[in-house]
This record gives sequence, C-alpha cells and structure tokens, in this order.
Amino acid sequence: MSDLSENFKPLLKQDFSDLEAAVRSWQKLAKALEEAQVQHRHKVTGPLHASGWQGTDSHYAFMQMETSETRLGTAQSDVTSIATILDTVHTKMKEAQEDLRRNVRTAELDGYAVDDHGNVTDSRSCPTGNADADAQEEHQLRVAYLEAHQNDINYTIEDASSADWDGMQLLQQIDAFNLDKDYGASKAEEGARKVAKFAHLDEDSIPSKKDPKENAKWWAGLTEQERQSYLDAYPEKIGWLDGIPCADRDEANRKVVDLQLAEYDMKKQNGELGIHDQRNYDGLQKLQNALDKADGTGDDSKRLYVLGIDSKHDGRAVVSQGNPETARNVAIQVPGTDNDLSNVDEQIDRVDRLQQAAGDKGAKDTAVISWLGYDAPETDNSMFSTGRADPAGDDLRSFTQGLRQTHEGERAHMTVLGHSYGSTVIGAGASHGGGLDADDIVVVGSPGMTVDHAKDLNINPDHVWAGGAEDDIVSIGASGLTLGEDPMEKEFGGKVIEVDTEGHGGYWDKGSESLANQGRIIAGRSPSEGDYHS
Repeated sequence: MSDLSENFKPLLKQDFSDLEAAVRSWQKLAKALEEAQVQHRHKVTGPLHASGWQGTDSHYAFMQMETSETRLGTAQSDVTSIATILDTVHTKMKEAQEDLRRNVRTAELDGYAVDDHGNVTDSRSCPTGNADADAQEEHQLRVAYLEAHQNDINYTIEDASSADWDGMQLLQQIDAFNLDKDYGASKAEEGARKVAKFAHLDEDSIPSKKDPKENAKWWAGLTEQERQSYLDAYPEKIGWLDGIPCADRDEANRKVVDLQLAEYDMKKQNGELGIHDQRNYDGLQKLQNALDKADGTGDDSKRLYVLGIDSKHDGRAVVSQGNPETARNVAIQVPGTDNDLSNVDEQIDRVDRLQQAAGDKGAKDTAVISWLGYDAPETDNSMFSTGRADPAGDDLRSFTQGLRQTHEGERAHMTVLGHSYGSTVIGAGASHGGGLDADDIVVVGSPGMTVDHAKDLNINPDHVWAGGAEDDIVSIGASGLTLGEDPMEKEFGGKVIEVDTEGHGGYWDKGSESLANQGRIIAGRSPSEGDYHS
C-alpha cells in the first residue's frame, strides 16, 4: 500500500510534456536514420555497384559500405522501438491519470474524502448500536462503496506503475549500439516484436493478405509510428500484404532479405549450409546485387521494388521494375515450371526486356513485375495437374486486386502474362473470384489455362492472347491434355500472336517479334498482324 500511496499524488499532478518531447525526439532520430540508409543506398553503394567497379579493393569496400548500410537500418529499428516504448508508456500513464482523476471526482461526489495519499475516508459518523435496521444497512452500503472507490484508485495507480516498470524493463533490453552486422538486425527484430506486444500491436491483428481492401483499410488506420513498428517487428508478413503501398512492402521485404542473408552467412560460417539453403542463399545474393545496381541508376523506371520474398521451400520472389502505383502500364509476368529463388536474376532480366519492349515512351510509363509468388512445379507429374495452380491463382488474384487498390491517378492498363505453368496459374486465378481485373492476358508456351474457353477467364476474349514456338515441346505436346483446351486453338476463342523464336524459353529473345508483340500489348497497343482467331 505504501508504494500506491507514494505514487498517488505524483500521478494525479504529473505533467507529461517532457515525455511527449522525448517521444518526438526519438521519432525524429528514427526518421533521420531511415533517410540516411536510403541516401546511402542511392548515393553511395548504388552508384558504385552500377558503375561496374570490380576487383579485390571493391570487394572489401563494398563489404564495409554494406555493413554501414545494414547498421543504419538496425539503428533505425532500435530507435523506433525506443520511441514506441516511451509513447506507449506515455499513453498508458496518461490514461491512468485520467482514470485516477475521474475516480477521485466520483468518490468525492458520493460524499467521500480522498487525501494526498489516495486514502478514501467517509466523513459521516458510524451509526450507534441503537440505530435502526435502515441506518445499519445504509452504513454497510457506504462501507462497500468506500471499498469500491478505494479499489478503483488503487488499481489505477497499479496500472500506471506496471506501465512504468514494463517500459523500463523493455528499454533496458533495447541496445541501440548493438549494430553487429550478423546479430544486430535479428536482435533488433526480436526487440521490435517485444515492443509491439507491449504496445498492443499484436501479430494476430495483422489481417489476412487475401483481402486487399481489408489490408488497405487496416494499414491506413495506423499511425506512422505504428506502421513502422509493424514493419520492424513482422516484416515477413507486412511484405506480402496486398493492398498496402509498394514502398512499405519494399522496405519490409528488404529487411527480410538482410535478415535471411545474415542467417545464411552464419550457417555458412558454421558449416551448416546445405544444398537447398545454398540455392536460396545464392538467390538472395543475386537479388541483393540486382537491388544494389538498380539503386544506383538514378532512373525511377529502373528502380526495383521487392513486393514479396520468402526463402522457405524453393523460395518465392515478387519484384517490380518501376513503380506499379504510378505507372500508366502495369504488367505482371508469371514464371512457370522449374523456376525458384535461385534464378531470380533471370526473372529480373526478363521483366527488363518486357519493359523495354513496351517502347521508348511506354517503357518510362511502364512497371513490369516478376510474380513468382508460388512454389512452381518441377518437371514432374505436378506440372500436369492444377495442384500448384489453384492456390497460386488465388494469391495472384489478390495481388492484382491489391495493385488496383494502391494505384494512383487514372486506372492503369494492366496486362498479366504467363509462361509455361505460369499460364495455368493465370487461368486458375482469372476463372474464379471475379477474375484478375486485367485489361489483357498473354500466355506463351502454355500447357493449358484450366478452362476450355477464353470467355471463362472473366475478360473479353478479344484481349486474351496466346503464342507458341513451332518447336516448343510444352505447347505442342502438353497443351490441351490435362489442363484445359490449348489456348492457341480456334475453339478456345482467344487470339494468337506471332512468334518467331525457338524452343520453350526463347520468347524474350532481344530483337524478336515474340518479345515485341508482348511489349505492344503491355503498352496497350495491338500486336503485329499474325494468324488471329476471333
């Protein structure tokens, strides 16, 4: 009781202006660290990577610069955690103060007195033994009310004391100077999760990624600090949320890349990196190299946004070249069989070629996304069923709807392109749930789109395009067997584009009509005259 009585008057009279000022200062520092990391990325490491600087000196220089960049990100996360702790303590203690003042007023209005130690007393005299039953009963009620008022005051003081104590304990666990490249980022994330729980920013409150509108509404309802806390505490979840801004998803996913690379580095040092881990490690390094080079170009149309990253299983990666929120043309390229995180560089090269194929003017206004948001099948029986395509189609539909949700200005011209089993994923996504909301669908080397007619794809059949090389073993030998009608057949009801490349993987050959036709469709134009079927 002594602690409660000692804290009563200070809490009742507390001025929180200094605490509020401290919160603002830490928030300002966190913002400055974030901006410093971005500037370092775009003004220091990025341009040097883009310049092609190589050699022993460059290797060690890049290691130092990338360590500095990672440390800035770690410091930003830790400083955000400190700001969140202080802000949460302030909020809880302010609420406790308001509750305390209200409890005191209520007690006094009921005729009780509250002294400077928070003790509640009744000025009314106790009834004598000769008092009647009504007087005795009234007295008992007064005693019960007194105890209730006293408990309300005590509980409020306990709440404030707990918030103060818990905040202090958390602050002692946040080491803003623990900037070790290997451990700092993971420690910062661990601390951010504890802080998020303290601030009631629970992981369970993150909505399902399947409803972009729900995700967008939830994200918009958070304060800037709350959004940053979620980014720091749960980046692997925030990075996959369709419907929230691409810049926020990119920030979250870059944190995931840093964390995963650090984890694989430690495994490698300890000799624990297996074959599967090595493939994903190589893929993450390729992605990081591509990000470094793109960051230094100074060309917004070449900037890369990581809209999803995951090294579980074979790995998944969703990467946009150009900003899909501001682009006039948005294209989503869905890779097919035998693609995984290890060849993410090939997928980025492919979207670069598609962006260029959109034309000199179109390329500047075009964002092209490599959407490997699913575990693509290997060359086995799984590629002849919809087992991988059905869940992937749901995720693809959520993704395209999310892009519509976040796009700025006039409606973008959206094209969804699929290669090989990627076309099967598109068919599964387009034929259910109202479709992909795309303006054009293009498939090449398709084994089938899970449907027998273009009209089943929730899009005007005149905007469903298919192409296949004469020697493409997939479109020649597999299409129309187990995954729906061959989309190049007249009975399918779409249109066929001219293809002048060879094999299953040549559709993006530079200078080819196959590539040019895809680019024309992405830019909202008609492809060159070919063997069209109505």
